[in-house]
Amino acid sequence: MNIRIIRKKIKSVTNVKKITKAMQLVSAIKMKKAQQVAVDGRPYQEEIEKIIRAVSPKIDPSLSPLIAQTNDKIERKNLAIVIASNKGLCGSFNFNLLRFIVKNIDFKNTDFIIIGKKANLLSKFSAHIMADYSSNIPINNVSAIFEFALNKFLDKTYGRINLFHNQFISTIQSSPVMTTLLPINFSQKVTDEKTVEEKTSEYLVEPDPKQIIDSLLRSFVEEKLRFALIQSEAGEHSLRMMAMKNATDNATDVIYNLTLVRNKIRQEKITSELLDMVTAKESVESN
Repeated sequence: MNIRIIRKKIKSVTNVKKITKAMQLVSAIKMKKAQQVAVDGRPYQEEIEKIIRAVSPKIDPSLSPLIAQTNDKIERKNLAIVIASNKGLCGSFNFNLLRFIVKNIDFKNTDFIIIGKKANLLSKFSAHIMADYSSNIPINNVSAIFEFALNKFLDKTYGRINLFHNQFISTIQSSPVMTTLLPINFSQKVTDEKTVEEKTSEYLVEPDPKQIIDSLLRSFVEEKLRFALIQSEAGEHSLRMMAMKNATDNATDVIYNLTLVRNKIRQEKITSELLDMVTAKESVESN
């Protein structure tokens, strides 16, 4: 291998390393902000769901069309809302989500709303994409997405609306999950004394359940969608930072190995020139 080619490769890899290092730093800053929002919003989301679960056994299903109706036996298509990223270079973030969707969904009986340009890969599986709400700030479209999905559910176009997204767990881990947004069904097993106490408690709803239950459940579902977007964004920036860190470390290793090869070739060249000089000198002396 020519030493000039090796120098060009070292220079190219060094430039790539500068880019990946810069992207790592940018992603680290975005990650901290997104993680803070996700962590701060989690207690509220868990507490509001806990309250609604506690009150739900006392709610008459007829008070809101969002509550699961036991007498509705008609089979309808499902609607899936998929939250992916707009950009790549974030490791297995989108790949794990798409693989999870393929394993847990019937494409013939499901239509899709996608958030994030990378979710367009679903079209390769013959998915029917109803709407694309991809944008640079997807959280601004939460209300529009919710209204669109809600209207489709209320006019009985779809019998179930599921949400697919990456749940933020830690800086190095995000897990794809599926959540049923509509209809709302809070049926759960009683597993501890605390849950038993909550189920047997009496609640006073003011001014009137008819006035607040439906609007409360609508707000609850919309906030659930918004929180899923926040978690997805936190996971995306975290995995992108880790991916860029790994790329930077790999570039460092490549530069190190190329430098060793360059030094070896240079040393061989110097040794060869010295041997030529010694041979020439001995030849002159012998003559």
